[in-house]
Amino acid sequence: MLLARHGETEWSANGRHTSRTDLPLTDNGRRLAERLAPRLTARRFALVLTSPLRRAVQTSELAGLGAEAQVRDDLREWDYGDYEGLTTADVHRRCPGWSLWRDGCPNGETAADMGARADCVIAEVRAADGNAIAFGHGHMLRVLAARWLGLPPEDGALFALATGTLSTLGYEHETSVILSWSELPSAS
Repeated sequence: MLLARHGETEWSANGRHTSRTDLPLTDNGRRLAERLAPRLTARRFALVLTSPLRRAVQTSELAGLGAEAQVRDDLREWDYGDYEGLTTADVHRRCPGWSLWRDGCPNGETAADMGARADCVIAEVRAADGNAIAFGHGHMLRVLAARWLGLPPEDGALFALATGTLSTLGYEHETSVILSWSELPSAS
């Protein structure tokens, strides 16, 4: 299974938590998404999934797989609730010691909520007859990787993930593994 994090947005570039706010890609974000295409268009996918949010949909389109992409609400980004649009530093001024992974967000989601959604995506991918790719968001894809490995969703904190990158989840024998992580495709 491939994971494609959407290209850069204004808020991802300046570290603001972005879930429900449906931002478009920046010019740089569009370039990052286009750089995914050579790695993807030569491959066949039995299942192409995308978050419903514009930044993920645009990334799937610019990467050459938009026509095949099926929207899955379970791939939405973590709902940051009252912390939407704030940076981590902003949240720490309000709530010193806060950790997204431990504390979740008031009027938003917890790691357990994210884990349940990730498990639904993983079940669909494992039932597919062939390769799959999911276009999504930083925190959601990190949780998905943790759950792929059988780890608690909070362990997604261990996987930094840059915008416009590809990661590969797979198997070594029967064991679920990460085959590659946060690879930035080379510029053409």
